[in-house]
Amino acid sequence: MKDELIFEKSREGRIGCALPQLDVPAKKIEEMLPESSLRTSEPGLPEVGEVEIVRHFVNLSHKNIGVDTNFYPLGSCTMKYNPKINETLAGLPGLLKLHPYQPQHLSQGILELLYLLGEYLKEIAGLPAVSLQPAAGAHGELAGVLMMRAYHLDRGEHRTKMLIPDSAHGTNPASTAICGFKPV
Repeated sequence: MKDELIFEKSREGRIGCALPQLDVPAKKIEEMLPESSLRTSEPGLPEVGEVEIVRHFVNLSHKNIGVDTNFYPLGSCTMKYNPKINETLAGLPGLLKLHPYQPQHLSQGILELLYLLGEYLKEIAGLPAVSLQPAAGAHGELAGVLMMRAYHLDRGEHRTKMLIPDSAHGTNPASTAICGFKPV
């Protein structure tokens, strides 16, 4: 039996979530974005209820190989699924052949793109600053544990242990230990 696509399950008028009332003044999107950034047509998203969307994605998740359902080799943390839109954007001519050691005058476009991304993330998250590095993997994990440690120290809390699941990647207890915690 073929699974229905989420678009085949769509029924006009169904809503998957109810957003809370705004706690800030409402603004029209046209007031906040330049006209060139606005859609000229609706995105064509499926209209499904919350239960239906949850069931759909749980069903899809059972088709994936995961640490809790199958053999999951070490090193797989870098082999995630990349949505097609990400692959398309990464293949654009201005991004495709970038190299970290190319001359600075040839890097201005990507530097502007990264700067703007950071500015947008700061505004969206309401933070005074963001970092786009480290990107992922063990380096990102280490940065995350260091941030947790700094948070607790800033609050005057001296935490000594970090819980690590048995199924964790080998870098999890390593990052924990490097940051001064005892992995449990």
